[in-house]
Amino acid sequence: MRWALVKVSLAVTVMVVVAFAIPLGLVIKEMARDRAFSNAERWAATIGPTLSITTDRDSLNRAVQTTEVGIDGRMAVHVPASGEPGSLPLEIGRRRAAQQDLETTRQIGRASISEVTGGFALLQPTAVASGKIAVVEVFVPEDDVSNGVAMAWLVLAGVGIALIVGSVAVADRLGVRMVQPAQRLAGAAHDLGEGRLGVRVPEEGPTELRSAAVAFNSMADQVVQLLANERELAADLSHRLRTPLTVLRLNAASLGEGPAAEQTRAAVEQLEREVDTIIRTARDQRTQANGVPGPGPGCDVSEVVRERMGFWSALAEDEGRKVRLAGVERPVRIPVARPELAAALDALLGNVFRHTPVGTAFSVDVHNGDDAVIVLVSDAGPGISDPKAALVRGNSGGRDGSTGLGLDIVRRVAESTGGDVRIGRSVLGGTEVRVWIGLGLDGRRAAGDHSGHRLGRRKRGTGTGRGTGSGKRSSGVNL
Repeated sequence: MRWALVKVSLAVTVMVVVAFAIPLGLVIKEMARDRAFSNAERWAATIGPTLSITTDRDSLNRAVQTTEVGIDGRMAVHVPASGEPGSLPLEIGRRRAAQQDLETTRQIGRASISEVTGGFALLQPTAVASGKIAVVEVFVPEDDVSNGVAMAWLVLAGVGIALIVGSVAVADRLGVRMVQPAQRLAGAAHDLGEGRLGVRVPEEGPTELRSAAVAFNSMADQVVQLLANERELAADLSHRLRTPLTVLRLNAASLGEGPAAEQTRAAVEQLEREVDTIIRTARDQRTQANGVPGPGPGCDVSEVVRERMGFWSALAEDEGRKVRLAGVERPVRIPVARPELAAALDALLGNVFRHTPVGTAFSVDVHNGDDAVIVLVSDAGPGISDPKAALVRGNSGGRDGSTGLGLDIVRRVAESTGGDVRIGRSVLGGTEVRVWIGLGLDGRRAAGDHSGHRLGRRKRGTGTGRGTGSGKRSSGVNL
């Protein structure tokens, strides 16, 4: 918009300057010409009284030498013969005009201008005492005709350029006044879309942009309020679960000894931890929204996988499931909070136990790359008939007791780092869920730095779960 205003102002000003400067320059040139010939007519008229009295050579010569142009040798007097026997034409000064032009001037009886070498000759007819017509010739150099024209044109050009530069500068300032508020509004909208809820726009600029800034700030305040209400609701609902959890914990404590009782008590403790995590997360997010920085995200994926596999391995042993765990021998940091990664792993492993027959084997593999960490959860179950629909939030695929939220939780965790989730066929014969987690400094940077490399990896076959990389990862499963 800024450059558009500058271009429009430049075009309009140039057209106005050209429309006025060219005619004015031509008028100045014509005025200089008229001034030069008017001066020549005035000098020629000074010889008229002398010619009306006498045609004596000496008298005429003295009269010519009394004029400025006569002294410069630019005046001549041409007196025809009187018609008496023995009379001859009389010429005073240097003649520059052609004889034919002199005769033509005598015949028409009025002044004329003849072009000669180096300039122009003004021919002024004047009656003499003998009744004949004498011609006074005044030479006008070319410099006199164009005297002051070049300087006037330079002044006009300077004024025109100054007008153009001034109009462009004014248009640029106006454009900045309009563009900067629009750029701030666009930047604030981008920041708000990326999760920086504290961004606001100064209510400056033209009336329309000020109204837009007011509307944006009001919208941002409403978004912050809605998110705060949502977090408070999540915290309140989680807190309400504490009472029934307390009852469950007391009942679990009275179950006595045995594997089933221990598993029940462990499940109740895990549920209590998850409720506490939800409450803390809601409180931390509310604190961050109010401008207080919370704890930085990130965890060791290997440690979290080992911990969750330790929890699920007891249930796997009871159901006779063979389990394989690989790739967790060394620490691997990822930009995901520990509770979020644990929730995603529990969702994936819970789906294995919930939707595959008892005794079905499964494996968890962790692969660390230069720009991403891949977590593979594979099973030997019946598989998923529609992988694309399974990733849709709320779509349970017709499974009894399924909320359809598990895979969506996993997807949101992966996409927060710039990664994604893919469902394919595993080498075990069942489903393979591949979770790609970007290793950028934060989710936004990971998304930008990782997208091109991720596409390249997909072309090599890692996206389907049946490529070469997937085969190598699962070929060593020990069930």
